[in-house]
This record gives sequence, C-alpha cells and structure tokens, in this order.
Amino acid sequence: MTTSNPTLAIPGQLLGSTSKYQPGPGTHIHNSNVYASLLGTVHIAQPAKAPGPVKRLTKITPAPAPAELPTISVTVPTRSAGSDHASQKKREVLPEVGNVVLCRVIRITPRQAVVAILVCGDTVLDAEWQGLIRVQDVRATEKDRVKIYESFRPGDIVRAEVISLGDQANYYLSTARNELGVILATSEAGNAMHPVNWKEYRDSETGLTELRKVAKPY
Repeated sequence: MTTSNPTLAIPGQLLGSTSKYQPGPGTHIHNSNVYASLLGTVHIAQPAKAPGPVKRLTKITPAPAPAELPTISVTVPTRSAGSDHASQKKREVLPEVGNVVLCRVIRITPRQAVVAILVCGDTVLDAEWQGLIRVQDVRATEKDRVKIYESFRPGDIVRAEVISLGDQANYYLSTARNELGVILATSEAGNAMHPVNWKEYRDSETGLTELRKVAKPY
C-alpha cells in the first residue's frame, strides 16, 4: 500500500532516520539519515504484508523476520490536463522583495551568478524566473574578497532572498545572511556532497572539499 504525505520537500531537507525509512527515488543517505535530493512531493510506501504461516500442530516455527521498513521517496509533480486551474494559480505567483526563494545556478561569471528561480516561499513556480546574485550580495562581510567561483557552481541549489525586482530580465538576489546560500551541491566528480563548515562542502565518496557559500541549516 502506498500513502502520500503532502509535504513539499526541498533538496537537502531531512526526511527521517534510516531506522524508520528505507531510501527511495529522489533521496540519499548521510549520517544514517535520509535526505531529499529533489524538489518535489514526499511519498511513503508501506511494505506489503506477507501472508501468515500456516499453523501446523506439533511443529516449532522459526521467529518471524524483522519487519520491513516503509520506503520514503520524493517525486517531481507532473502536469496533467486536469491541473490547468492549479497551473494558472501557480503562474500568478511572482517573487517579491523580501521573499526567500530556491534557485538553481545556471552559470557564473567573475561578477555574478545567474540562477533560475524554482520556488518562492512554499510555492513551486510553474515557470522559471531568472535572477542574479551579484558579487557584492554574496555575503555581508569582507565583500571585497568574495569570488563567485568560490561561492557557487553551476547546478548548485541555493536559498536566497529577493532584494530587488531588478530590470525586466532579472531579479536581484542576496545570500548575505547566514541561513542563505548553497543547500545542495554536487562535486566535480559527480557525487553528492555535504557541508562541513560555512565555506566548504565535502564529497561523500572521495573526501575532497570544494568551496561554496554554505547556507546554515535551519
């Protein structure tokens, strides 16, 4: 039997302990915990119940095997013909100054990171809006020492704040607060990474570290 939890998961979000769940698609394990790898909806699939043993007189039956854990997974919602009204409602949501957004880094230059805004608050946007994280908006201190390539890499998922509606093509975003920055990163080797301090992520497979502007967990 499959049950669905309506919770929206963001990349890097803690879903539960491996003592309670088995990891499914869209998740990964770190330090005996299951984390979301995708932006989507959490689903919990209960294990199928095995038929009970037939009772036989005078026969000693072995102890039952440990119960199988439910599988937790994250799936990306798909659009359907019946969701036109919901899609129209999503399109009406636009980032505003002060909103916290989730975005994916598309490319970087020496002066800025170009991102696609995916989520505004708790709402997954139907369309991706382009934003810029300028070098002066990466962090609050030592702004003159900030280097974009040491803060973000293409493919990173970033939590940021909208600080200006910018121009007609881009929103201006900031990661200057401690809780803002990279929340999910993949290493140059293509492996999942985990944060080790405010400016480094570590490859879970190779043990190598890479520089990032790391978001402090909530």
